[in-house]
Amino acid sequence: MKLALNRKPAISLLSVLGSLAFAGFVLTNPAAYAQEEAAASSSSFKFLAAGLAFGLAGLGAGIGLGFVGAAGLAAISENPKMQSSVFIFVGMVESIAIYGIVMMFIILGQ
Repeated sequence: MKLALNRKPAISLLSVLGSLAFAGFVLTNPAAYAQEEAAASSSSFKFLAAGLAFGLAGLGAGIGLGFVGAAGLAAISENPKMQSSVFIFVGMVESIAIYGIVMMFIILGQ
């Protein structure tokens, strides 16, 4: 009995992300009324933009921290004097998440 190891998954990542983006657009798109102000239609997109700013910054910082942390631990295990340098690099990666939080508050404050 042969096992097919090179099968494609039934649902690809691209189709899942496309479905989520379409659902997010449909759910945040307000109904069009004649009496509604123009500024009220953009208020729902503030929350979407703030969530994307914070989420993507956190995702990028997490991925970067994984690489920097693994390389930093390997460097410290070979030379313990490099510990301060590794902490500086980890702090640089973590600043990306802090920038995301700041941008979130700037977007929500407008």
